[in-house]
Amino acid sequence: MQTPSPLESPSAERPVVLVVDDAPSSLGMLCDTLEASGYTVLVAADGEAALQRLELVVPDAILLDGLMPGLSGFETCRRIKANPAWAHIPVLFMTGLSETSHVVEGFECGGVDYVVKPIRAQEVLARLHTHARNARITRMARDAVDVAGMGVVFVDTRGRIAWRSPQAALWLHALEDPVAPGLLPASLEAALAPGAAVAVGTATGMRLSVRNLGAAALGETMLLFAMQREGPATRLAEAALTPRETEVLSWLAKGKTNRDIGEILGTSPRTVNKHLEHIFEKLGVETRAAAAALASGQLV
Repeated sequence: MQTPSPLESPSAERPVVLVVDDAPSSLGMLCDTLEASGYTVLVAADGEAALQRLELVVPDAILLDGLMPGLSGFETCRRIKANPAWAHIPVLFMTGLSETSHVVEGFECGGVDYVVKPIRAQEVLARLHTHARNARITRMARDAVDVAGMGVVFVDTRGRIAWRSPQAALWLHALEDPVAPGLLPASLEAALAPGAAVAVGTATGMRLSVRNLGAAALGETMLLFAMQREGPATRLAEAALTPRETEVLSWLAKGKTNRDIGEILGTSPRTVNKHLEHIFEKLGVETRAAAAALASGQLV
């Protein structure tokens, strides 16, 4: 069986995997296989040590023992997913128990996959490659929307913040109303209604518009944040782009070709071109350069 390589090119950065197990010596073969396959492996002997590692390095994926003394793997995963800076990291559980209750708990606390000990290194490697790659592409796409002073927040069905872009995180912190960690502020609850648009103020006097762009992956709701300007709204704010159109435009503004954008978003160049036709029509422009300039804040 050929080992899938996590590296997209010879010059690509080595992905990082954090392995958390109270008996790490028993996973020597797994760690050796991961290293030989192009991963950088970090090891933690318990949940607390894993959280300390995350304060220093954010890995591409985590292999986590479900049952450990002290802070269990399940509780460790809950704490990881409660932190917006770490919530995107895919967690794969390792455990010697395969009872349904443990499988369910692993998924309920945020795990994306589950392997039973004794670990089969090649199986873990194949699963790890898929989850790490998907998480990296998703993160790149979500980061791309921080363009032209905009930000994005994903909210789950319980009103909890599942993910937030860097710009949105700054604005959430600046809102006038206090909020419990990980929850959407009360002033933004109205934005969860389908098609809603609300305006809120920050402690610094800035006005923000927040639009509901509809359902995203895993039943999450996508909220688009933008700074309100005095006078007429910008064409970009009025365009009502879909989430996918927003992603395409943001990558266009970064100088990517249709082929590049298609590879990043997992679609064909022809589909990207169709999105661009709709974007040009909504923005009232005719060229890629004009759309890119508008997205970069150079055209109003």
